[in-house]
Amino acid sequence: MIRVWLPAHLRTLARVTSEIQVEVKGLVTQRSVIDAIEAQYPMLQGTIRDHVTQQRRPFVRFFACEQDLSHESPDAPLPEAVASGAEPFLIIGAIAGG
Repeated sequence: MIRVWLPAHLRTLARVTSEIQVEVKGLVTQRSVIDAIEAQYPMLQGTIRDHVTQQRRPFVRFFACEQDLSHESPDAPLPEAVASGAEPFLIIGAIAGG
């Protein structure tokens, strides 16, 4: 099971109070994890990535093992610690301002 930490607004939409767990068959990538999240929590479709382009939303960032993976290929394997469930895959709502 892959552990996923969602920001507060997505936890509210998904009606969960803490991190979620999703099952990913095959290679554990950003794409496969988000596919699993959207399958298990259909109310989150379109909130993490665009419906049409499947690109990450501008103010959403992905982290794992203290590394920003937001600009990595969505098909690149996630760290083994995430794939094994030892570390969570973090989806963070970015803040812009000045």
